[in-house]
Amino acid sequence: MVRRIFTLLFIGLLLLGCKSKKQVVSKKKRVKTEKVVVVDKKDPIETELPNKTDETKIDDLPRNASYAEVLSAYIDTYIDIAKEEMLQYGIPASITLAQGILESGAGRGELTQKANNHFGIKCHTTWTGDKVYHDDDEKGECFRKYKDAKYSFRDHSLFLTQRSRYQDLFKLRKDDYKGWAKGLKKAGYATDPKYPDKLIAIIEKNQLYRYDEQVLGGKANIINTEDSKINTYTVEKGDTLYSIARRFSMTVETLKEYNGLVSNDISVGQVLYLHSVKDR
Repeated sequence: MVRRIFTLLFIGLLLLGCKSKKQVVSKKKRVKTEKVVVVDKKDPIETELPNKTDETKIDDLPRNASYAEVLSAYIDTYIDIAKEEMLQYGIPASITLAQGILESGAGRGELTQKANNHFGIKCHTTWTGDKVYHDDDEKGECFRKYKDAKYSFRDHSLFLTQRSRYQDLFKLRKDDYKGWAKGLKKAGYATDPKYPDKLIAIIEKNQLYRYDEQVLGGKANIINTEDSKINTYTVEKGDTLYSIARRFSMTVETLKEYNGLVSNDISVGQVLYLHSVKDR
């Protein structure tokens, strides 16, 4: 009887062991995986502009399109960007467009095609974005590469405003495209001695100066009313220097100059002059 009990217990233990073993074997082993994150290298200028779904590019033209058609398409594509840059940074839209047309061959140049570089801006030591190498004054020079043309236009604005050698340009009237063209050459933007004449010819032939007038509201100077009252604006919630400047047809730079501002920071209730205090 005792032997029979031990035999049954032994068989039971064997069955239990087999069952446990089957459970271990049937359980799938979890494979540890790594999440791979690919980070694109962004151009430094990308943080300056909001991203857009549509790429800024010229519509396809027929292969036999005339230069006049190519030029017209370039102006139509980039005029709004040039005017926005004028509002933000005080660079005449006519100058920005004329430089873009001249430097990029109205968008058909090799550097523009492969790098979205519309202004021939070279890498320099401060550039950390993408680069391409292109023959210019010397063979295989380093030029900045942009993911979208709009970044090239913004970089052009920053390039001029952030370098001391171009500061005299911003003392000129915003409708003085001739002064700006000559000032760019004097400051060393281009080595071509005829650079100013070429810009002026492009502006006048295509009447690009009219876009400066549009941004400035049809007048180059903000003047006082006849009764010599000082025109002011009180900052409200949601206002920015850019929105105020646009509302009163002036540039952000001009608005800052009129009010002695060194940054774009403003506060609710702050009173801003809408013309130069010297004009009182």
